Amino acid sequence: MDLLFTLLYYAIQFYTFALIAYILLSWFPGARESSFGEFLGRICEPYLEPFRKIIPPLGMIDISPIVAILVLRFAINGLTVLFSML
Repeated sequence: MDLLFTLLYYAIQFYTFALIAYILLSWFPGARESSFGEFLGRICEPYLEPFRKIIPPLGMIDISPIVAILVLRFAINGLTVLFSML
């Protein structure tokens, strides 16, 4: 059980860092068109899309990635509580 928790924990952590990297790429012109940016786009956009449909951008600022990262953090906290009870 500990191995499963550890794998899930690190998978969510890795995905959170991938989201942060993808968000930071938007600050640099043309960075999302690189092979690394396209790879992150294929991984991150399917997860971010539902949040963007629910939360509209505030002017030029898109806060949906912040909410998406918070959901991942809540998932980690929920997993921690769930596996601590087992």
